[in-house]
Amino acid sequence: MKKLLAVALLLLATSRAAIAADPAPGVTAKARADYPTPLCVVSGEHLEAGNIVEYVYKQAGKPDRLVRLCCHKCETRFKANPAKYLEKLDAAAKAAKKN
Repeated sequence: MKKLLAVALLLLATSRAAIAADPAPGVTAKARADYPTPLCVVSGEHLEAGNIVEYVYKQAGKPDRLVRLCCHKCETRFKANPAKYLEKLDAAAKAAKKN
């Protein structure tokens, strides 16, 4: 029983470490590098390294999209009205292509 508990704890610790290492699994380094704005699309605040919340927006029939936010509160607001904030993200991408 003690061995089973030890194995379970080891697996839990390993899975938590993997989640902490990549908060948005499946997001490529290219997607992160090509992200079009240094601002949170919800609050307009600058994204600070180490505090960025990465959210992968999934919509049937369309490619997954990386959305970078300044906090979990903004993630909740994004989820309530994704179209509004995706428009801002698209506008930032279009402006970045012009430059």
